[in-house]
Amino acid sequence: MQTLDYKRSHTCGELRALHASKTVSLSGWVHKRRDLGAIIFIDLRDRYGITQLVFNPDQDVALHKLASTLRSEYVISISGTVIEREVKNSKMETGDIEIQISDLQILSEAKTPPFLINEDEPGIQEALKLKYRFLDLRRHSLQQNFILRHKAMLAARNYMDRQHFLEITTPILGKSTPEGARDYLVPSRIYPGSFYALPQSPQIFKQLLMVGGMDRYFQFATCFRDEDLRSDRQPEFMQIDIEMSFGKREDIMKTAEGVCKTIFSSCKNIELPESFPVMTHLDAMEFYGTDRPDLRFDMRLIRVDSIAERSEFAVFKDQLKQDGCVKAMCVKGGSEFSRKEIDKLTAFVSDFGLRGLGWMKCGPDGLNANIAKFFSPELLSELQAAVDAKDGDLVLFAAAQESIVNQALDHLRRHIAKEQKLIEENALCFTWVVDFPLFAWDKNENRITSEHHPFTTPHPEDLAHLKTDPLKVRSLAYDLVLNGYEIAGGSQRIHDSDLQHQIFDLLQLSQNDIEEKFGFFVDALQYGTPPHLGIAFGFDRIMMIVCETDNIRDVIAFPKTIKASDLMSEAPSKVAPSQLSDLAIKTLE
Repeated sequence: MQTLDYKRSHTCGELRALHASKTVSLSGWVHKRRDLGAIIFIDLRDRYGITQLVFNPDQDVALHKLASTLRSEYVISISGTVIEREVKNSKMETGDIEIQISDLQILSEAKTPPFLINEDEPGIQEALKLKYRFLDLRRHSLQQNFILRHKAMLAARNYMDRQHFLEITTPILGKSTPEGARDYLVPSRIYPGSFYALPQSPQIFKQLLMVGGMDRYFQFATCFRDEDLRSDRQPEFMQIDIEMSFGKREDIMKTAEGVCKTIFSSCKNIELPESFPVMTHLDAMEFYGTDRPDLRFDMRLIRVDSIAERSEFAVFKDQLKQDGCVKAMCVKGGSEFSRKEIDKLTAFVSDFGLRGLGWMKCGPDGLNANIAKFFSPELLSELQAAVDAKDGDLVLFAAAQESIVNQALDHLRRHIAKEQKLIEENALCFTWVVDFPLFAWDKNENRITSEHHPFTTPHPEDLAHLKTDPLKVRSLAYDLVLNGYEIAGGSQRIHDSDLQHQIFDLLQLSQNDIEEKFGFFVDALQYGTPPHLGIAFGFDRIMMIVCETDNIRDVIAFPKTIKASDLMSEAPSKVAPSQLSDLAIKTLE
């Protein structure tokens, strides 16, 4: 038996019946071994697919004996002849052929893996898969995710190039500036006691690129935020970061829609609408309780304050007296819910601060339930019309402070849609949410803060409110929402230094604060700054939807856990005392 060169003539997903009688060389991993009497079958796997190998002792006893030593995940190289199978396997792309082996070389042996590299293997704990991520990455489904991710990046880059955007890299080591989340800090050895901050976004740098006359910029930017994590959030993530000069909101929206259309066309062969619908932030919060509404199903929230106020139901009336609100939601066909099921929904919303959930069922004679007695027949008719309830529907009510009602009913709406399978499979519902508030009230610090960041332009129609009632001021900010995920967000930037200082004053930033945190940026605004605006896509979230997963870790090669740890490399970790000494740092331990 000769020693093989492991250079491949073909991949494991390439060979078909038309290659019959050809001599080929393949290399890959042993996916499965089957001993059927004398003959041994090996499924050889690489990134491109699986090919069946045949070892027959009648043809080569020594080769057959060597094949009997192969185990799962051994890396081997083979040479042989392509033959057509007697019994074809329609479930495999290479199922019409197999390889009659003439040479075999074991390139690398493998320990027994902690789990099978098998798409059908159920019940593997995610922690185990993350600890052995290098094995998990061999799974076909994950590899397909990263093939799609590559295609999406390439397609988006080419699209941005055609739109005359320049890809420019901005610094990773920068200055700590307030951007909403905690910074990841990097101590400086050369300047003891001083720190760099990893970028939460390239916000200031991309604006400075506009000041520098670059006109159109984009970047696949890695960003870092030390914040609480969830299934669609990681401490380090990728943005498609975009900024342009001399444009209006409609221009950046068109560019962003083009990015989406390019990605979904390239990766999924899906043609998206020419343009996406637009919804104000006020309407999103009013009708869906969230600024990232999932529009794949109906069930809008309907405010029924005026009806509740005229009823005799004390629970509703008391909340209205405390400046709360009452909203209703109609669940089509929900009258079939049992009292036990409704109690489960009540328990569900309690996690979001809602103390109770009112309900009525709609029958042939209208709305009825134990609370219906507190409403006159006229009010019940008015209520039924307001929520568009029909025979067989269930109407659910929430009464509390508006923020609690919105949060609880938003989660309840999505929970019911999922449980009742109201979401059309593979549906894609994009919407723009615009006209966000410029400021929010911080109860802890008893002052206003920026809803997005302090460089967002106020809505021109609301400039008069800046001095009199700044919480009424809308911003020229916009988010792109897809299936309940915020996949992109941006705004028109402030390019006038006087207006920027006015915003800083409202945020109660002293001159020292401004100089310390934004001095170089504020200085740049005084040297001729073009009107500019931008947007940033959460690229990982887009890929979640493209790859049809609800777990962001499925589209990131080496992700962190929900507690921001890397189980494979065991990061974060302790460092040597000498390293801390070099940085003039002492720990509290």
